[in-house]
Amino acid sequence: MVNSLSKPPQDSSMTLPTVSPNRDRILAAIDVGTNSIHMVIARIQPQIPAFTIVGREKATVRLGDFCKKTGELSAEAMDRAMVALRRCQEVAKSVNAEQTIAVATSAVREAPNGQAFLQRIEDELGLWVNLISGAEEARRIYLGVLSGMNFNNQPHVIVDIGGGSTELILGDGHEPRSLSSTKVGAVRLSAEQVTTDPISLTEFGGLQAHIRGMLERSIDELQAHLKPGERPRLVGTSGTIETLVALNAREKFGTVPVPLNGCELSLKDLKEWINRLRKMSLAERLAVPGLSERRAEIILAGALILQEVMTQLKTESIVICERSLREGVIVDWMVAHGLIEDRLRYQGSVRERSVIKTAQKYQVNLEHSQRVAEFALSLFDQTQGKLHGWEAEERILLWAAAILHNCGHHVGHSSHHKHSYYLIRHAELLGFTEMEIETIANLARYHRKNPPKKRHETYRNLTSKRHRRVVEELYPLLRLAVALDRRQIGAIQSIECQFTPEPRELRLLIKPTHPNDPCELELWSLEFKKESVEAGYGVKLTPVLV
Repeated sequence: MVNSLSKPPQDSSMTLPTVSPNRDRILAAIDVGTNSIHMVIARIQPQIPAFTIVGREKATVRLGDFCKKTGELSAEAMDRAMVALRRCQEVAKSVNAEQTIAVATSAVREAPNGQAFLQRIEDELGLWVNLISGAEEARRIYLGVLSGMNFNNQPHVIVDIGGGSTELILGDGHEPRSLSSTKVGAVRLSAEQVTTDPISLTEFGGLQAHIRGMLERSIDELQAHLKPGERPRLVGTSGTIETLVALNAREKFGTVPVPLNGCELSLKDLKEWINRLRKMSLAERLAVPGLSERRAEIILAGALILQEVMTQLKTESIVICERSLREGVIVDWMVAHGLIEDRLRYQGSVRERSVIKTAQKYQVNLEHSQRVAEFALSLFDQTQGKLHGWEAEERILLWAAAILHNCGHHVGHSSHHKHSYYLIRHAELLGFTEMEIETIANLARYHRKNPPKKRHETYRNLTSKRHRRVVEELYPLLRLAVALDRRQIGAIQSIECQFTPEPRELRLLIKPTHPNDPCELELWSLEFKKESVEAGYGVKLTPVLV
């Protein structure tokens, strides 16, 4: 029984309720970015499986125009975003979208009031926006591109230049070899580095040097994952790159192809455009056909980022793919619901593999942590509907916390539960949102010592009331699971929960691995830990060795 956890447990993505395989699904995906808010409406055809984008919405809200004194999201930008999100909701409702999935990236990640803004969205619109890390953003961009391009097992570098960050991904159609997110974006650089109009030679040179320095590490890391002799193809996915390709096509051919998918831009043409754009004032850039006001303000910085990527990678051209983060959100949802079984199948277990990789990084005793995880999941499953109402999505958070609960020993034994929190919180756990990672970290934090308290900063970081309840109701199960392997030798083979509602009692029947083992230390530990279960669930817990 215990050894079955040498493989990761069932992902929530594989335990979600199934639906009719023949029914088309309508889904809305929203990307709350630094420059713009984008939404796509997708019609998913499970029987193929494939999806078609049937609608798009975009609003340039400039969340990245931070307050210069505080670095916070400005009230004006947040108000613009609220209007845009309300419009997105109306459109999604008009097409009967069954679900709206929203993610927020760089600007909200970095702003001190980012979490408060997400709470405002939830309170006023009833829309839950998932905050995702830079690496997770890159992973979903990769999924989106894979849904629109065939890599033919050949290496491709994807570059996505956003308002606040630039994502670089190396992959060949299988698992990504390299994922990075660097804090250079078209809005960020335009606001922080450019004060002259037209840009002065001094600022232009400084901007180039800044971009080069910022991107150097990410590009070095990416190149380290290239095999000898490989020359990857460069793929661009952002509005900045699409605009540059469209400007070039309009000038050269008199028309802009629709769609832009597959269109190319050479490094030579890009350099010519940069040379022209840097000499223009904003008013002159606004006169360029096809360059909107909002894009004209930031196009030079974005073009310089692209030039630096192409130069450092020694790539002579870049090809456009119009699918990126929001389409990746759709693909991620399809994978989670078991609707994709082709080359993207491996993504279904991305969360488990990411957790195990983190455990190995911090030299966690995996045999012990896997036994703890099995006991935690067994307790979760046997008490579901009796003591708690959580389902598959929360189950995998408990599993991840059980695997990583002891990783803090890598820092030191004393207060290792607190060290575990910080290591998990700052780990790159792919496939999880920032709030889910916060939840995993808090569950691990409370596997011992004090229960969650409002005065704990770590607990206050759970700004979502729902995720606070997850921690409050599931940390007692993790404590019991840890107690069940107190000696870390696999002394207990299996457990069975017997629940009686009146009076509320939970009998925990414990079967030892060796019949003659009294399991005294495990039983002592259970007596010590059961208070959290009894107080949290209002139930009497009675461990019984059988």
